[in-house]
Amino acid sequence: MVESIRVLIWNEFRHERQQEKVRSVYPDGLHQAIGGQIAAPDLSIAYATLDEPEHGLTEERLAQTDVLLWWGHCAHAEVQDEIVERVQRRVLAGMGLIVLHSGHFAKIFKKLMGTDCSLLWRHCAEKERVWTVSPGHPIAKDVPESFVIPHSEMYGEHFGIPQDGEIIFISWYEGGNVFRSGVSFLRGAGRIFYFAPGHETYPIYYDPVVSRIIRNAVRWAAPSHFLAPRTTHTPVAVEEIRSSAVN
Repeated sequence: MVESIRVLIWNEFRHERQQEKVRSVYPDGLHQAIGGQIAAPDLSIAYATLDEPEHGLTEERLAQTDVLLWWGHCAHAEVQDEIVERVQRRVLAGMGLIVLHSGHFAKIFKKLMGTDCSLLWRHCAEKERVWTVSPGHPIAKDVPESFVIPHSEMYGEHFGIPQDGEIIFISWYEGGNVFRSGVSFLRGAGRIFYFAPGHETYPIYYDPVVSRIIRNAVRWAAPSHFLAPRTTHTPVAVEEIRSSAVN
């Protein structure tokens, strides 16, 4: 029997408690909605939120996580730097990371990208058409050539991410902008996927194609193994050293 992929969905969980407009769409929180939509027999799903001790991202919790999903928006600055470094170490060791929508400005994403991750944005409920530009990628499995999100927040180019990412989806918006809305990266032994669709006031996470993409991404990002911690000083050589140089 194949073991389940251990998925941890992290959410600020602020908008849903503070704004009725958001709560009416995601009454139990965006994290619960995402988890319910991507649920599958091979996924073991748990949740963590910003206001839990250590943001719900303790060493023990991360050690039990194969793939971490991240949704943040209004409280990026409140995430403790030591927690960010903890998550980064886990990703570099092999944990998958799925960064959703406004998580492009999350400390962890910017730290792993090494760039400002800035973009253009406009919020006026315009139509978004998502195009699959890498249909052979595992994240695009069973995803149509294109699909429409009736109402979305526009994210537009230029998107300040590194050029080593593989573009899987590109979005076109009713106002004319385009955006690299689905991009995968490798950092250390970890796989990272950024996926833009998913504003908090629109029911985008209930869209079956969006859910399929996130579920595919979780399976793609799941590690086959984790790298063990190691020291970098290696006093013992694997070959005999005959050099007469004196340091």
